[in-house]
Amino acid sequence: MIYRDKYQYWLNCKFIDEDTKRELRNITNEKEIEDRFYKDLEFGTGGLRGIIGAGSNRMNIYTVGKATQGLAMYLVNHYNDEKSVSIAYDSRIMSKEFAEYSASVLCGNGIKVNLFESLRPTPMLSFTVRYLKSKAGIVITASHNPKQYNGYKVYGEDGGQVTDEAAKEILSYIEAIEDFSTIKTMALNQAKESGLLKIIGEDVDKVYMDKVKSLTIRKDLVKNHAESLKIIYTPIHGSGNIPVRRVLGELGYKNLHVVKEQELPDGTFKTAPYPNPENPNVFSIALEMAKELKPDIIFGTDPDCDRLGVVVKDNTGKYQVLTGNQMGVILTHYIVSSKKELNELPSDGKVIKTIVTTEMVRKIAEQYNVELIDVLTGFKYIGEKIKGFEENKNGTFLFGFEESYGYLAGDFVRDKDAIIASMLVCEAALYYKQKGMTLYDALIKLYEQYGYFKEGLVSIELKGKEGQIKIENALQYLRHSMNNVLDNVRIVKKMDYKSSIEKDLDKIDETIIDLPKSNVLKFVLEDGSWFVVRPSGTEPKIKIYISVIGSSIKDSEVKLQSFKEKVMKIINEALEI
Repeated sequence: MIYRDKYQYWLNCKFIDEDTKRELRNITNEKEIEDRFYKDLEFGTGGLRGIIGAGSNRMNIYTVGKATQGLAMYLVNHYNDEKSVSIAYDSRIMSKEFAEYSASVLCGNGIKVNLFESLRPTPMLSFTVRYLKSKAGIVITASHNPKQYNGYKVYGEDGGQVTDEAAKEILSYIEAIEDFSTIKTMALNQAKESGLLKIIGEDVDKVYMDKVKSLTIRKDLVKNHAESLKIIYTPIHGSGNIPVRRVLGELGYKNLHVVKEQELPDGTFKTAPYPNPENPNVFSIALEMAKELKPDIIFGTDPDCDRLGVVVKDNTGKYQVLTGNQMGVILTHYIVSSKKELNELPSDGKVIKTIVTTEMVRKIAEQYNVELIDVLTGFKYIGEKIKGFEENKNGTFLFGFEESYGYLAGDFVRDKDAIIASMLVCEAALYYKQKGMTLYDALIKLYEQYGYFKEGLVSIELKGKEGQIKIENALQYLRHSMNNVLDNVRIVKKMDYKSSIEKDLDKIDETIIDLPKSNVLKFVLEDGSWFVVRPSGTEPKIKIYISVIGSSIKDSEVKLQSFKEKVMKIINEALEI
């Protein structure tokens, strides 16, 4: 069906409400109509994510309902015993409505639902699926995207995001739905009366909070000195406000100051149009507060509270946002070194990172005799590894992180968790404070010990159908036609994760990459620098990750800038082909 046919179907369908039809009739730009209907909003391993609005390529109750009906059909065909799904949602526009509509569709299909009474962080949904033994979970969020977006993430019964295989099967059920009349629903009040819908809250919250607190490593340190750490925290209008403050408060971190202007949930993100803790601008109000309060640490969580950004004062007195790589390195070292000191480091300890995350952590793992495992980009792959350790009894998970500000310790959550990360960051900051050091001082000490690694990321937005074609053409050029020399420095390894082949250009041989197939390319140069190119799985972007190793902070910064210019010249040429 071409986009115009879809457009007319929506206008004439009796199951589409009049407000939606009015929105569609008011569109006068043909390109806008095409963009809304040239495809269905893609259901990938991360579920759905898109701009809120009418159309098959938008987030609305119809696309959410269709996805939920597909999930219901998948569950009915996979499980013979009682089926339940846990649902959470964040502070975004339409999050509550999408969550409630998902519940009504699941109940309409005879599936029990545990729906949170109010907004909750994504990692708490992951925990809840496991704790309540649900067969699946749904969280309504678009993470750190701007206010125009919302999303729909699906979790498996292990609490991790659904696997690639499960996502493909769910998609097949979604694609089999030919019209909206086949979507079954049940009114929520009727679902409650029938026992299909249960509203949950504190009964789950308390168990989760106790689990998080149990991850404290230096318990005496925290018990005796937590109150001495001065903290500024911003939930950036999201779902982290109550749980982060609760966990830290119960552990004794009483000297915590919240950014009032960003404290309450607000899907318009009026003080932070791009509510991403990677973006230094979200901390502008917190930094104003810091002039008077002079905190030891500043941090913020994104709207669904799975990512954490940390701000520290450097040795010049200037506050700066630590990168996800830097914070990941600090936390990895703090966790493994503390456990080693306390004789709690297991002999089969594992740390997991993604292929686009810093190699600096490999040096730490080697020193402490901990295995470092690489996975594809996306925290679900870290969750899958934890599941494997559990099932095969072949490893103890210590810590997992990705460069995009996602961290996890413990095995009771299977997704990145900014509540757990907040607690660990505070503990690490407290530990170093007792030694007369800041987290920045700790980072410099690690650089001196392991090398001055420096990473960067460039994202190029390419919207619409034309943008997707450009991205695919660029990747094909890089895959097959790019030179093996970059400004007189040889490329020594090429990893094509789509074909699962790693080419060693020195030895002139190939090895199999034992990871799921993904449209990603990685190039390693003989000086240790590398870059990765991949299309975003959630946004209309192509992402380029770069890394260098320098002899000092300044040298690594200069090298990164130079390397970035050379890499981007190739990328821009590829996009113009």
